[in-house]
Amino acid sequence: MMAAAGSMCVRTVCGLSRATRSYLGSRIHRTDLLRMSSTAANDKPADTTESANRSQSAAEQPEQDPKQELAAAEKVWAEEKTKIELDLKEMKDKYIRSLAETENVRQRMKKQIDDAKLYGIQGFCKDLLEVADILQTATISVPQEELPKNPALKDLFDGLTMTEAQLQKVFGKHGLVPISPKEGEKFDPNFHEALFQVPTADKESETVAIVQKIGYKLHNRTVRPALVGVFKMS
Repeated sequence: MMAAAGSMCVRTVCGLSRATRSYLGSRIHRTDLLRMSSTAANDKPADTTESANRSQSAAEQPEQDPKQELAAAEKVWAEEKTKIELDLKEMKDKYIRSLAETENVRQRMKKQIDDAKLYGIQGFCKDLLEVADILQTATISVPQEELPKNPALKDLFDGLTMTEAQLQKVFGKHGLVPISPKEGEKFDPNFHEALFQVPTADKESETVAIVQKIGYKLHNRTVRPALVGVFKMS
């Protein structure tokens, strides 16, 4: 039965006139065009509308005065200039301080090196002072009146004297000089050490009365002060 109905529809359509088929085709074509136009309008991007609104708002806003714009720009430039000047001043101050600190460090290092060169042998010199004291004591203890009578004693005395002289020469070569104050010389605590006081009525007080042991200084630094007695007014 369904097959018969389909066959009947086909015969009905085929039986339409050519003019009727042409009219129906044009109506369908117009309907498709309207549907496509509506779809394209609905698919238009939203940002186009927003862009148009922004352009309209910008056009509606009044233009700023060029003088105001220039004043605002000058204000910003002045602030930036002030900031840059402050930064430059701070950096310059830090640079000058760094240079000064570097120079101070250099001077300190130079002084330490110079002191090391000058006083590096201080400990060695201090140990040799005992040898010098022994030689001095040995030469002083030889009786002078016995030298002409005893040739062996004279030769020994001459050897000790030359040894002591040579040792003092070596000391002087390296800047080690004796501190041997004279009687009546003003007492100096930088170079002298008072062991006792000697009462006196006619000598100036606080002056050297006697030297018990000579001292030594290495360049300007006292290695061992001279051990002395000082006068005191009675």
